Amino acid sequence: MGSTFFGLNIGQTGLYAYQAALDTTAHNIANTETPGYTRQVMGQQAGKALRVNSTYGMAGTGVTVLGVNQLRELYYDEKFWKNSTSYGEYNTKAYYMNEIQNYFNEVSLEGFTTTYNSFNSCLQELSKNPANLTVRTQLINYAQSFTEYFNSVSQNLKSIQEECNFDIRNKVDQINSLAKQIATATKQINTIEVNGGTANDLRDQRALLVDELSEIANITVTEQVIGQGVSLTSYVVKLNGSTLVDGSDFNTLEVRPREQKINQTDIDGIYDIYWTNGQHFNQRSSTLGGTLQALLEVRDGNNQFYLHGRADTTAGDSTLRLSGTNINSIEKLNIPQQGIITIDNIDYKYLGFQVTIDEVTNEYTYEFELEKDIIRDSVDAEVRIGESIDYKGIPYYMNQMNEFIRTFAMTFNGIHREGVNLEGEKGTDVFTAMNKVNGRYYTFGPIEGSPDEMYYDKNVFNSRTGSYFETTPDSEPMYGSYYLMTAENFMINSDMILDPNLFAASTDVVNGSENNDLTFRLINIKESKLFKQGTAEAFFQSLVAEVGIDTLKANNFSDNQTNILNIIQNQRLSVSGVDIDEEAMNLVRYQNAYNLSAKVISVMDEIYDKLINYMGV
Repeated sequence: MGSTFFGLNIGQTGLYAYQAALDTTAHNIANTETPGYTRQVMGQQAGKALRVNSTYGMAGTGVTVLGVNQLRELYYDEKFWKNSTSYGEYNTKAYYMNEIQNYFNEVSLEGFTTTYNSFNSCLQELSKNPANLTVRTQLINYAQSFTEYFNSVSQNLKSIQEECNFDIRNKVDQINSLAKQIATATKQINTIEVNGGTANDLRDQRALLVDELSEIANITVTEQVIGQGVSLTSYVVKLNGSTLVDGSDFNTLEVRPREQKINQTDIDGIYDIYWTNGQHFNQRSSTLGGTLQALLEVRDGNNQFYLHGRADTTAGDSTLRLSGTNINSIEKLNIPQQGIITIDNIDYKYLGFQVTIDEVTNEYTYEFELEKDIIRDSVDAEVRIGESIDYKGIPYYMNQMNEFIRTFAMTFNGIHREGVNLEGEKGTDVFTAMNKVNGRYYTFGPIEGSPDEMYYDKNVFNSRTGSYFETTPDSEPMYGSYYLMTAENFMINSDMILDPNLFAASTDVVNGSENNDLTFRLINIKESKLFKQGTAEAFFQSLVAEVGIDTLKANNFSDNQTNILNIIQNQRLSVSGVDIDEEAMNLVRYQNAYNLSAKVISVMDEIYDKLINYMGV
């Protein structure tokens, strides 16, 4: 049979239970606007019934509090993390593609079209009055503006590449910081829960850190209970399949600047990512995802265009000969002058290279001077410089500009060299390129009548590095190939800036200074189909359109993914979020339940007062 004072115990359990429920509700209300907070509810059940010796058999003992639990659904968490990774990737790409588009904006800015048309209009004026110094001066100035446009766009694109590179280092630091915080939180959670507690708020903090991490790269999270009868859990976070956090332990990443460039126009000190514990980090993985993958692709994306081919190698050789490659055009060759060449997945540093062009087939044969000897024999070995990256990033757009200026300059200079200037001298290069080391300008081909003419081989060019480097006295022209011309060093001949009369408008001046036959050939370049897209203007308009389409696609993906993520977040909040109206109702419910439990004790007090004080012998 139950105790005489059994009713007081039942009322007491109600008071304690609904006091805890009120505290939990108050905690929810206080954290309504707290980022990452998960709604908490008090679990309760009827107390264990007491067997009594009476006809009804069992007597209830009140209410038992099971604990305060979170209302969180793992399904929505995993869904959110997956889509957060996609959001981070597309949002980052949209940001940088909009930056790139701004520099190619032909609508609101006076860009290529304006500069190019002004230059050609001035050529038309020169054809009417070839000897006019004012027209010649204007022509050279417009030509200089034309080159400066490409210099400016090149510098801006390199600034974006540098910004991406800096941001990659920041994201790696952020991953390391988040990994440390997640491991620390996991240790604190296990310390509390192993003794029977529930670390709900710490779990919220850890989940918020995982949310932040999921935007940077693809992650997976697993949590399992260790052993039986204890609340200790194993919490593992993997970054693209590799363990980042394992309980209270965590691994870190680091960035190391490349010693050699992969693309001719890359900035110095591009970072590659490594695990500090020595395991391989595949930064080219298509599943990496998130902001990190977007930054790597924008910085390094070449639209799968890179030098590759196959060759037979012999151990001990210090020179590699490579033919049958995918690049047989100097206009499209954008490998660095010194860099890394990969032979059957083994990296070798090359100090320089030379290219020989077959006059019949126009096929290129490359000869690379290696810093170290080849270590093994190979038949039909795979050879490459760089790697395939299926995204149109900074290297792709830089390569497109290089192809344009080289093709245009070769055509224009080739025609101009056939003419004579007002001094009766043979025409030289109008468009040239500057050597960044010594500040001198390259000469693309021998000067007519010079001793170099008989030794100059137009079917051979080199990188001017390693054993192919030649010191050129200041009194002699510094010969080079159009490979050495890039959008960054694209220049107008400085001699023509000082003396516009050096511009050749005709093939001879015997018939007078007003002869203009060469000028018409230069004018016709505008309508010539120099590229597969057509004219020079068509090529660049196609490039601008390509930038616009890529930017629009990135923006659309970003907007769509933002909407999807918001929907998933709302679904998650429908389970774990705090509804202020619902909590207000719970506050009233638990208050009433608390008051009734207090009333039970008050009634019991009256009963026991009658029993004790008014039932005397």
